Amino acid sequence: MSLKDQLAEDLKAAIRSSDEPRKTAIRMVTWAVKNAEVERQKPLDDAAVLAIIIRESRRSQESIEQFRKGNRNDLAEKEEAELRILQAYLPPPVSPEQIRAAAREVIAEVGAQGPADRGKVIPVVIARLPGADGRTVNQIVTEQLSGSAQ
Repeated sequence: MSLKDQLAEDLKAAIRSSDEPRKTAIRMVTWAVKNAEVERQKPLDDAAVLAIIIRESRRSQESIEQFRKGNRNDLAEKEEAELRILQAYLPPPVSPEQIRAAAREVIAEVGAQGPADRGKVIPVVIARLPGADGRTVNQIVTEQLSGSAQ
């Protein structure tokens, strides 16, 4: 079952069980997926749907921080509940050690020589490790290509 189909099934179940946080979170992602499909004028694959879920999760995290700063704990708690639901669709977090290992492999495969070759390495590492944080991948690849973490 594709990730998009799984979202549709989970939305139906949330509607039947009157699970408002689940229904809201899944609808938000479903709308984002539909908007992206309209924009691209073609159906999205699982990787693109996963990227949307990751993006929406990051937005939720940012909203939580802002709500906490504004002393709106009620809204922060609501957003946290929705974030937990979205996180269930994400792959398990990738450790820095896994990123380092994948980066070493990709650097060897593409023959990257220095920091100028980051653009060849980073997209391949991210494709191999769905759910890896792009900032962490960038940092580790940069360190390895500059020779400080060989």
